[in-house]
Amino acid sequence: MSALILFRSLTYAQRASRILERAGTTAAITKAPQGTSRQGCTYCIRLPAARLPRVLQILETNGIQHGRVLMAEMDGSWREVQP
Repeated sequence: MSALILFRSLTYAQRASRILERAGTTAAITKAPQGTSRQGCTYCIRLPAARLPRVLQILETNGIQHGRVLMAEMDGSWREVQP
């Protein structure tokens, strides 16, 4: 299963990705799927759901703000989760 962490811009998603790489983990940057964002152009990082707690901790420790956190459902939809 996949998880998404949304960011308000590509720049913020890239910052998050660089921090994660330095911490020894990776996440793919992509545009947020249609319907997952409440605002216009939103980017996200996609990662395996099992790594989500660690990734959120790394982002928080490094002061990286993010938007919604979503988990993939079996039917292909996304469900917001509380970090």
